[in-house]
Amino acid sequence: MTAQSTTAGVTSLLARKETSLWADAFRRLIRNRAAVVGGVIVICLILTAVFAPLLAPRDYASQVLEDNNKLPSWMLPLFPTTKPYARISNDYPIGADYVGRDLLSRILYGTRVSLSVALMGPLISLIVGLVFGTISGYFGKQVDNLMMRFVDIMYAFPTLLLIILLMAFFRSTTQAAVTGTLRGTMTAIDAKLGGMFFIYIGIGLTAWMGMARLARGQILSLKEKEFIEAARTIGASDIRIMVRHILPNIIGPLIVAETLAIPTYITFEAFLSFIGLGVNPPTPSWGSMISDGSAALRTYPNQAVFPALALAITMFAFNFLGDGLRDALDPRMRGTMK
Repeated sequence: MTAQSTTAGVTSLLARKETSLWADAFRRLIRNRAAVVGGVIVICLILTAVFAPLLAPRDYASQVLEDNNKLPSWMLPLFPTTKPYARISNDYPIGADYVGRDLLSRILYGTRVSLSVALMGPLISLIVGLVFGTISGYFGKQVDNLMMRFVDIMYAFPTLLLIILLMAFFRSTTQAAVTGTLRGTMTAIDAKLGGMFFIYIGIGLTAWMGMARLARGQILSLKEKEFIEAARTIGASDIRIMVRHILPNIIGPLIVAETLAIPTYITFEAFLSFIGLGVNPPTPSWGSMISDGSAALRTYPNQAVFPALALAITMFAFNFLGDGLRDALDPRMRGTMK
């Protein structure tokens, strides 16, 4: 082997070594067709939420009572049970609800509610769970024991039941809140957000335990590694070690876990809205639309089917994307795709 070929081989090896984990993961991600489809759908949902006022044919809260339960003509072959009750109007692309509100407009605006939960749920869970799990796993001993016993206590409560109880408590105790007090401020914020603030609180108080355990487990597997010992040897502080050395090595699995948990957060919001503890009317939520449509499921199935379809597509998209991220960020897969 000549010196020139040796140099070329070393240069090629260094070039491959310079490829970051994230760049390598991105290449694997875009080769996963299901993940790409899920990502495209998520991007379309984000654009729909941002540009809902431009895409919606009508105002989501506008009521035309004489147009209640109207259907477009193309829907009759699709839902034959509506024929005896059908009131035809092609002014509404997928029909109007029981008070004459355009279903398409409400579904488009409902994207904002679901995506806001898909954003805030993982964000709150990641921040709280990461801080809690990092402190517990890094300091260990008695600190770890006490903090993990608290997590065990929180796990003892059924998550969905706890959220329902929290939502019922917030909604029942803040109706007559005095302006200027903490309760009054929380109620005002909730009103401005269309009833979403208390949903964020409910999800945030119950969604972080799994993230805390995952972060703790990752840190326990890393904190005795040689590079952490080397950082301690040169006098690095605990905060610097956690932020600069541990966090970059555990953030991948945490992001994947939260991406896979997004459909659960969306389900919580949809269920709360379905039972009347979600967003405040007339703010559209797919859960509340399914609840309203279920009352006339046999006569006007479009009022429940289309928001349910939007909910299902959204959850499938995040599941596909989460599975793709999990495979792409798996360190055992690194370098296996050319």
